[in-house]
Amino acid sequence: MPDSANYSRQERLRDGRLVDIRALRPEDEPDMLAALEETSAQSLQRRFFVTKRHFSEQERAFFMEPNFRNHVALVACTEVADRSMIIGGGRYVIFEPGRAEVAFVVIDAWQGRGIGCLLTGHLITIAREAGLTALTAEVLAENAAMLRVLRRFGFRPESSREPQTLHMALALT
Repeated sequence: MPDSANYSRQERLRDGRLVDIRALRPEDEPDMLAALEETSAQSLQRRFFVTKRHFSEQERAFFMEPNFRNHVALVACTEVADRSMIIGGGRYVIFEPGRAEVAFVVIDAWQGRGIGCLLTGHLITIAREAGLTALTAEVLAENAAMLRVLRRFGFRPESSREPQTLHMALALT
């Protein structure tokens, strides 16, 4: 298993709070489900393009069991009430040689603090180390916050199949 399966870095949010950006682990499932409960219908719509709170066994396995070769998943965790809490997550999935699609979600109460930027930066680092040449993202046109994050890292719009969705891409070379 690649080293990304053991990835762990500590960062500071804009407000000074410490956050751990680390690889998703199988034992994180209860905390991931708790995070979904703390995420609004609008945020889930922006992530999954549908309001999704329940997952089939196949979907659960996909989201909770990345292989860290062609599917890398990171979580952002911080201490809340003396326990670690997942406050966001990001992943990439390779869809053709050298190219992967990224996706993110941040709990509403934690949005606007730089978590999306931290996750994006770390996924870009891992993708470059893995030799990927491009990252893409499908983003709803209404999701101005995510579009700002992606543009900050150099993602640019490409052609889109649907008017309400933007296809963003970043060349890693």
